[in-house]
Amino acid sequence: MKYLRNATIVDGSGAAPFRGGILLDGEIIEAIGSFEPPLETDVIDCSDLVVAPGFIDGHSHSDLKVLDGCVEKTRQGVTAEVVGNCGFSAYPMETRPEAVRQFTAEILCGDERWAWPSARDYLHAAAHTPTASVYSLVGHGTIRVEIAGMEQRPLTVTELDRMEGLVDDAFAAGAVGISTGLMYAPGSSAPLEELERMCHRAALRGKVHATHMRNYGAKLVEAVDEQLELARRTGCRLQISHLQAVGTANWHLQKVALDHIHQAVDEGVDVAFDGYPYLAGNTTLTQLLPQWTLDGGVESLEGRLRTKDVRQQIAAEIRANIPFPWTDVYLTSAASARNQHLVGMSLAAVAEERGEDPCESVFDLLLEESGKATMLTFNQSEENLRLVLTDPLAMIITDGLYVPGRHHPRLHGTFPRLLGDLCRRDRWFTLSEAVHKITAKPAMRFGLARRGLLRKGYFADIVIFDPQMIGSQADYEHPERGPEGIHSVYRNGERINLLGWSQDQME
Repeated sequence: MKYLRNATIVDGSGAAPFRGGILLDGEIIEAIGSFEPPLETDVIDCSDLVVAPGFIDGHSHSDLKVLDGCVEKTRQGVTAEVVGNCGFSAYPMETRPEAVRQFTAEILCGDERWAWPSARDYLHAAAHTPTASVYSLVGHGTIRVEIAGMEQRPLTVTELDRMEGLVDDAFAAGAVGISTGLMYAPGSSAPLEELERMCHRAALRGKVHATHMRNYGAKLVEAVDEQLELARRTGCRLQISHLQAVGTANWHLQKVALDHIHQAVDEGVDVAFDGYPYLAGNTTLTQLLPQWTLDGGVESLEGRLRTKDVRQQIAAEIRANIPFPWTDVYLTSAASARNQHLVGMSLAAVAEERGEDPCESVFDLLLEESGKATMLTFNQSEENLRLVLTDPLAMIITDGLYVPGRHHPRLHGTFPRLLGDLCRRDRWFTLSEAVHKITAKPAMRFGLARRGLLRKGYFADIVIFDPQMIGSQADYEHPERGPEGIHSVYRNGERINLLGWSQDQME
């Protein structure tokens, strides 16, 4: 047994902190309060420290990296992750494994060896991860690629039936919901009727539909309204992923979108959303393109980019729709050695170095890298960020990617930044409110049994931190700087080695 004594306990419920001790018996919390521990108990003094539930990343893209025992999330206090977001899951991939790997490459950031034919296969492997408990959404985009490849077209009745079957199989294996990525081809081509069939399956099982919507810019409100209508029609539990208004000209839409969401809640729609505590986002470079250009996959895209008239048409569409200046778009990874010196540069600077228009630089980079490149874009205003994160419907996420280049600092610092800069320094939240948004709130949203709270009988997922020191030094120039103020992290009662894992420990 272990006894954490003299602790300031923030139990995840949102209730005020209180002083006391916590007794751990194996992987379970045995008692909380003021009491003397049994004899021969390992006593750990937590004076001047906060003891909280292990943090839950409710929107993670660590599907593959968490299996490797990577500790970037663990160092900031994460003990559970919800993967499979934005339509990208590591399964199913039985009939078209190469197509699925290509589709997920820049988001899941894995090598070419992995293959999980079904949800059951993936979740069995994920049950043995050394650092975090893994919960998975099944990705609509991955299912679509498994069924129809990268074709952007309506699915046939037979294909839709198979899609429903794969969703049901994933739920039966333990998936906590479905996810859609409606800005990523080929999921972007799915009509509402196709999504409705999937969401009906989720509603029947009481599962969540987490969505990366069709638009976060000029058509943000329309995108929100589409998802609210889908929830009304099907009764599914809707989770809007990384809600934000992208681009200065669209910032005024943030409050309108929130008003529509709260009105839907008042009508009885089960909807919530999430966000990360940074002004910049991180995704694939192909997101700058109109998604029709990706019909058929990367080879088809390359053919279009080599055709002068089509290339000009694509450039015209980008210029008409891009919501931010090129100075706010940065290259974060490139597959080839020849372009590594460009990583970290804005696309405006890349274009200047190459002596060409930024659109031409994007096209050339995608050709040179066979589509394997990612970017960071400055999207939000601080006022809107505060509006979203402090909303009662919001939980806080990392949305971090393991890109093979320059990471977004959220991969290394989301939760310490939340508790340090936004909570202690800026007072956007009380400590109890902030902890609730990264513990009990995601646990309840995704149905993670006996996690997210410090309660007798719950799993002993625990973070111990110094409330006066916790923070993150990770920034856009130095994103891999580790957090400060994290004393220790326990998952299922076992203290995790925050320095990393050897293969022997993982086995």
